[in-house]
Amino acid sequence: MLKSTLVVLLRVGMSIRRHFVAGILLMLPITVTIGILFWLFTSIDNVLQPLVRMITGYTIPGVGFAITLILIYIAGVIVSNIIGRRLVSYGEAALGRMPIARYVYNGVRQIISAFSNPNTTGLMQVVLIEFPRRGTRTLGFVTNEVTSGSGKKLLNIFIPTSPNPTSGFLQIVDESEVIRTDISVDHALKMIVSGGRMSPAEVGEKLFVDDITP
Repeated sequence: MLKSTLVVLLRVGMSIRRHFVAGILLMLPITVTIGILFWLFTSIDNVLQPLVRMITGYTIPGVGFAITLILIYIAGVIVSNIIGRRLVSYGEAALGRMPIARYVYNGVRQIISAFSNPNTTGLMQVVLIEFPRRGTRTLGFVTNEVTSGSGKKLLNIFIPTSPNPTSGFLQIVDESEVIRTDISVDHALKMIVSGGRMSPAEVGEKLFVDDITP
């Protein structure tokens, strides 16, 4: 009786943990998005409310929210036409000449672009690589391919950390040192964010078929 009770409790605990992890994966991007938007609303509201009080004599709730939505819409209109894209290009070029800002802006922009649109850029194929030591495997993303003077193909591999995939390590390795996979970027990111809890079946299949002898 006690054994069966423990088994039931164990199963319930595993079910709760599985659902909890699934809930985190669902809520995390939503929470981050809401947090960023809330920060924008609050920041704009704090700037505009003194001006609104000076003009009208009282506070108008929701000014930051309304202005933020208008600014987002205007930004979308601007980048949707040729003239707007040219203005954005000029602004990016000017920002690119600033000593510190250019590194921050370009880095963030490239990371977001690579993760949000990997198919059109031809980057971010998911691979398995021996890291941080021989005999262990980790997921990596191919961010670039170059050919050395001797004719060897070298791969730039971004190895994200878990559970935060926006930071990580850059490894430049010979093509023969990686295992290419058909795992989608989305599935790989889910595995990384969940700490391996949500693991695509292709990982085990590739390790079994293409195992590298240390």
